[in-house]
Amino acid sequence: MTISRQDVTNHFALRAATYDRSSSWCTDTELGDVLLDMAAPKPGDRVLDVACGTGLVSRLFAGRVAEVVGVDVTEEMADQARPYLDRLVVTPAEHLPFADDEFDLVVCRQGVQFMDLPAAVEEMVRVVKPGGRVVIINLCAYDEQDRDEYFEILRLRNPVRRHFFLPSDLEELVRKAGCDPVETRPYVSVEDVDVWSDNGAIEEENREAIRAVYRGASPEFLALHAVREADGRFVDNMLFVLAAGTKPSAPRSGSEENHGASE
Repeated sequence: MTISRQDVTNHFALRAATYDRSSSWCTDTELGDVLLDMAAPKPGDRVLDVACGTGLVSRLFAGRVAEVVGVDVTEEMADQARPYLDRLVVTPAEHLPFADDEFDLVVCRQGVQFMDLPAAVEEMVRVVKPGGRVVIINLCAYDEQDRDEYFEILRLRNPVRRHFFLPSDLEELVRKAGCDPVETRPYVSVEDVDVWSDNGAIEEENREAIRAVYRGASPEFLALHAVREADGRFVDNMLFVLAAGTKPSAPRSGSEENHGASE
């Protein structure tokens, strides 16, 4: 099935009113602290939040930096981000309307799974300054042992998701887009699956199919996710991976290098 940009905006328009309460990770301050530590924002920085949604990431940077710009394709979500933004642009990530080397930091949490790849990440690297950072955060399977079952759970919970990742995929995505070095960190979010699946945009049939995957899950999946069950409700330790890459500084021209050596 081909998933269009309109499919994505329709899905998130339905979720906009309750999005911030849809997962424990949405407002997890520890996850926010890990992101801030990896991004290392400075007071004079200009920050671009790609797929800013309701502003959950933007608000982490508001007041810490000189400017926060948000982009998103779903107006119903992005309207909620306005209080935390200096500027909001409704635009797809694959065609960012900004100049080369315009921002000091670019961040994208839970957005790349809906985008054209690698084009969107290449755009993020294009608009960040040499020496600047691009930080991508996304849910991932732990490894090959849980991949198929977890990807099916994610597909059922969000049918417009276009990409599914292993931890190494995010590092490779950022590196191939032009960043070097790239640092990655894991973060585990504990989620009540019934709360997590009640996102307002899927039918009960999908939610029951998710429960069925957990009920029939392999021992490997149950161990990796440290799944707990009580009264038919499942709790899953879901893995986020944060990948932070630095855009290389432009090399000096040969004449500059020779001039410096002669001095």
